[in-house]
Amino acid sequence: MDLSRAPNDRKLYLCKWYFRAGFIFLPFVWAVNTIWFFKEAFRQPEYDEQKEIRKYVIYSAIGSVVWAVAIVAWVLTFQLNRADWGEFADSISFIIPLGRA
Repeated sequence: MDLSRAPNDRKLYLCKWYFRAGFIFLPFVWAVNTIWFFKEAFRQPEYDEQKEIRKYVIYSAIGSVVWAVAIVAWVLTFQLNRADWGEFADSISFIIPLGRA
């Protein structure tokens, strides 16, 4: 996406839109928002909308990191305890592996 051609108010609109879309359980959108707008928020000369874009970029980065930590924690917990959880683990598994390691 080439943000250099978009007017500043359109950049702010897009950044807000991506930030709000991340709340619909789409943390990947927050990561994309952070990457796309990082340069615009922190490396471009100052303009009126930049302060608000910077705020959304920071919040998007925090949100995506929190989601990544939560997902990694859940995957580790589930993988390490799956065999011990027995029938409950089978009921929340999509694919049930055969045997025990």
